[in-house]
Amino acid sequence: MNAPDYNAEPILTARGVTKRYGRVTALDRADFDLYPGEIRAVIGDNGAGKSTMIKAISGALIPDDGEITLYGKKIQFQSPMEARDAGIETVYQNLALSPALSIADNMFMGREIRKPGFLGKYLRMLDRPKMEQIARDKLTELGLMTIQNINQAVESLSGGQRQGVAVARAAAFGSKVVIMDEPTAALGVKESRKVLELIQDVRARGLPIVLISHNMPHVFEVADKIHVHRLGRRLCVIDPKEYTMSDAVAFMTGAKTPPQELN
Repeated sequence: MNAPDYNAEPILTARGVTKRYGRVTALDRADFDLYPGEIRAVIGDNGAGKSTMIKAISGALIPDDGEITLYGKKIQFQSPMEARDAGIETVYQNLALSPALSIADNMFMGREIRKPGFLGKYLRMLDRPKMEQIARDKLTELGLMTIQNINQAVESLSGGQRQGVAVARAAAFGSKVVIMDEPTAALGVKESRKVLELIQDVRARGLPIVLISHNMPHVFEVADKIHVHRLGRRLCVIDPKEYTMSDAVAFMTGAKTPPQELN
């Protein structure tokens, strides 16, 4: 397993990111860092602004102020598509899959491969065998080929298998960062275990991960560092080996003030 490199420059940074909705300030000069080879969990109470921050990073919303950098270069995404093109893939809580389409079609939604030459360029024909082969390879890489038929509809899969398809899609196309929003929220114990293994497999392949989750045992199991978000900004960053789940919840809810060195 790749250990995070905290001596390197962060891959992704956010500084002073602000987002207002009328009189409501969802992000209040928020900061964020993600290092090479790291799984960084983001926790916070409902309404703390953690989802807003992730949307700002993934291009789903445009901040009013502040700066976000990827590999030292300032980025200003106008849409999630721009973030995807830059190598940031997001697995949303609702998975953003089309149930009636096949696994292969879902893997390549929005970035279909066309046949070479005249057929692809002018007749816009898709290269289905190639797409199916890549989809099969990616699912196999992540140990998901319990799914027998790459052309079966996603609606015929279990919750864990659907989550697996969404994670495999992100791992296949995310060249720099993978963001996962509550990946185990709607899953049972066995399927959650598989998704946690998938997260570690993706990291082992060299991709840093941002994990947003309410599930403290899962966070403490897989995260290298935990970003605690409170009242629209980063409160502190803790090491799960040095602090307990009770500490994390107390920081998150304001019951306890983190030591100064964590700020």
